[in-house]
Amino acid sequence: MKPYIIRRPIITEKTLQLANLQNVYVFEVERLANKKEVKEAVEDIFQVHVSTVNTVMHHSGKKSTGRKRLKVVTAKTKKVMVKLKAGEKIALFDVTGGQTKA
Repeated sequence: MKPYIIRRPIITEKTLQLANLQNVYVFEVERLANKKEVKEAVEDIFQVHVSTVNTVMHHSGKKSTGRKRLKVVTAKTKKVMVKLKAGEKIALFDVTGGQTKA
């Protein structure tokens, strides 16, 4: 298992909803990593069992920045959505402190 495959978790309102309602967690990973490597990395780092892995490639783009509105090229990234088996969760995505709304 390569420890650098997972770069960072993506924590937004939408990903927190996915984590709470569907048990799906979202990470940014290395571009060349495949689904099998991602599954092994998540299982090894967080001590959980992964049922499915979906990948999405974000292509590079251009945006204007700075006072002179220079064009900057954004990097190409890969995002994975990992669904865990029922009853398991990753505490990193739990921002409620263990409390759930009724």
